[in-house]
Amino acid sequence: MSTSTVSTESPQAPIQVLENTHAGRLRRDRRHGWGFMALFLAFFAVFLIWPLVHGVYMSFTGKSLTGANSSFVGLANYVEALGDTDMWHSMGNTLYFTVISTVPLVLVALAMAALVNMGLPAQWLWRLSFFAPYLLASTVVSLFFVWMYNPQLGLINELLGKVGIAPIDWLNNPDVAMWSIVIATLWWTVGFNFLLYLAAMQNIPQSHYEAAQLDGAGGWRQFFSITLPQINPTTLMIVILQVLASLKVFDQVYQMTAGGPAGSTRSIVQYIFETGFTGYRLGYSAAVSYIFFAIIIVVSISQFILTRKRSA
Repeated sequence: MSTSTVSTESPQAPIQVLENTHAGRLRRDRRHGWGFMALFLAFFAVFLIWPLVHGVYMSFTGKSLTGANSSFVGLANYVEALGDTDMWHSMGNTLYFTVISTVPLVLVALAMAALVNMGLPAQWLWRLSFFAPYLLASTVVSLFFVWMYNPQLGLINELLGKVGIAPIDWLNNPDVAMWSIVIATLWWTVGFNFLLYLAAMQNIPQSHYEAAQLDGAGGWRQFFSITLPQINPTTLMIVILQVLASLKVFDQVYQMTAGGPAGSTRSIVQYIFETGFTGYRLGYSAAVSYIFFAIIIVVSISQFILTRKRSA
């Protein structure tokens, strides 16, 4: 009489083996992931985290490029900065530039994208013409507009003279110097916003416009009822990016006016640079930079909250 062999192995054993295999695979994948990230994390720590932490410490000291008075001074730098009229004047210039540059950089880019999206002939030429200035270095753009704004030899004053308008000292008049920089910035950087808008418009389904035409909607009606609502997320993104970029303005201001005339165009970034590397007060410069950093954080959070509310 044959006897059957009874297995003593638990029915849970295969499941346990699979679980152990899966856990081992996860651990191996994690090790590989950390290995791939190691180089980036090293650079991130050396070139971002460490300078950030060291800068915070330096803002509480009297550190100078001359090597004198590097002792701990507590909040003295921050107290001095909050009462520094030159710092607040530079901050006001920066905010003023941000406001008067963001609006045209958004509206002009929108108009340019709408024109190209209409199907103008030689679209490649329009796209190249609108975007090409964005590829230029800030030094090239600054020198170009310095010559254009020259009171005696500049092309702009020559054209104004032909229509009977007296020459304008664009970069040496406190009333127009900031606007002159805004015009240069607009010509230089509007191409990036134009590209974002154009990509957003070309992603709108054509069936929306066809249905609107059947309902008798004209071009302007289609633009305000279809195009603008569809690209609203892109507009919010462009505004946020533009505000943050304008708050950090430095290159074109420093190269075109050096902050003049009479400090009317000096930005907060230039003030930080001059305080640290011309006035040799690295500790105080660090304190001013972290006050400015705090303002940027507040602006970014406010824009993020407003964006979420608009999206909701």
